[in-house]
Amino acid sequence: MEGETKARRGHCVVLAYPAQGHINPMLEFSKRLQLEGVTVTLVCTISYCNKFHKLPGFNIAFETISDGFDDGGFDEAGRQNVNYYERFREVGTQTLIELVEKLNRTGKPVDCIVYDSFLPWVLEVSRKLGLLGVSFLTQNIGVDSIYHHVNKGKLKFPLVRDENISLPGLPTFEPRDLPTFLYECEPGDPVLDLVVGQFSNIEQADYILCNSFYELEIEVAACMRKIWPNLRTIGPTMPYEFLNSNIKALEDEEDHGFAKFKSEECSKWLEDQPKQSVVYVSLGTMVPLTEEQMGELAWGLADSGITFLWVVRKSEEAKLPKNFPRKSQKSLVVSWCHQLKVLSHEAIGCFVTHCGWNSTLEALSLGVPMVLMPLWSDQRTNAKIIKEVWKIGVRVQVDEKGIVRREALKKSIWEIMKGKEEGASDVKKNAVKWKNLAAKAVSKGGSSWNNIQEFMDSFSHSEVN
Repeated sequence: MEGETKARRGHCVVLAYPAQGHINPMLEFSKRLQLEGVTVTLVCTISYCNKFHKLPGFNIAFETISDGFDDGGFDEAGRQNVNYYERFREVGTQTLIELVEKLNRTGKPVDCIVYDSFLPWVLEVSRKLGLLGVSFLTQNIGVDSIYHHVNKGKLKFPLVRDENISLPGLPTFEPRDLPTFLYECEPGDPVLDLVVGQFSNIEQADYILCNSFYELEIEVAACMRKIWPNLRTIGPTMPYEFLNSNIKALEDEEDHGFAKFKSEECSKWLEDQPKQSVVYVSLGTMVPLTEEQMGELAWGLADSGITFLWVVRKSEEAKLPKNFPRKSQKSLVVSWCHQLKVLSHEAIGCFVTHCGWNSTLEALSLGVPMVLMPLWSDQRTNAKIIKEVWKIGVRVQVDEKGIVRREALKKSIWEIMKGKEEGASDVKKNAVKWKNLAAKAVSKGGSSWNNIQEFMDSFSHSEVN
């Protein structure tokens, strides 16, 4: 009908921090926005994208900006140099402005910049350009609350070694339960400044979006909403078809997110395994293990007598024992796999994990109990909450050298895979409970679904036909 108005969903620039664990959730969020009619331009740095064997083919516009190191930039270790962050802010500010101005000339002007909270300077760019500035938290609300309290001086740094720490909405922590940066870094360390500094201006953002779901963190979310009224949970940010088969996928993808590695086929091997009979082991992409630790893990898995699928990065393969079985009826060692497909396979019985937030949220959302082996960063905090609050995992013990010994690993795996006592049964029941709540959160009318709709409405436009 002539004169009828309709909503145009608008155009979002989504700027990710250049690390795979940060890019993937922002990519999945971008896919969800685009499926709902939002024009999305996903952005990362030139230097980081040069590392991939392929760039994503998800029908989402993709652009790059400069961090000042286009010839390769710093690797993950090199980013711990203060010069990287200063240069990224300086050059990134200018190249982001130039990108937005270029996009504005395409006929679909930018309405909003969603930026990784690790890049708080982007809020200043959005204000300069007259756009909505939206901070995206890739860690859970509990961890974000800890860093916020450090930023505001309410949690004193350096930590007192033997002092218990109580924060609103969270369990009581010992210092070793908190993110490692808070007791391993010295004041002024660039990484410590990065994780704490993300909250330097977050109250000024138009929205604060968090990769979690409300039902998972009700108490701490309620506490933080009093500080950040514009906080909204929009997770789990993973392909929704893994959570609910009735939700339409953006497309049938072979790889999830940005991938540095080519996928290896695990499906055929898993198809030959009985239901809930396989231990899946993956300890992330960041932290190298010692040869001693790799040996203990290898023989702990073998001695357990339980079939296992273990992802060992190519850079770590030489640390495996020489006579360790890489592929058999009861073992498969690969350098990469499609983790969501593996975790959602009925053959998987538990997940030995480093407790990175993406892996944690994926396992929780797919109903997979966890054996917890945190290594660094926020992983120890996640492990504490997984075990004591969500009660969907057991934590493997370490010795006085910080090594997980084979007997300790075997014991923890058996507790979930073979345990018939009440504790093991409760872990499995809780895993099913959280799986159902995650699916409900992203379904129509769920908490995350409603929050995403509210966010999109905030920059929709009325157009007259």
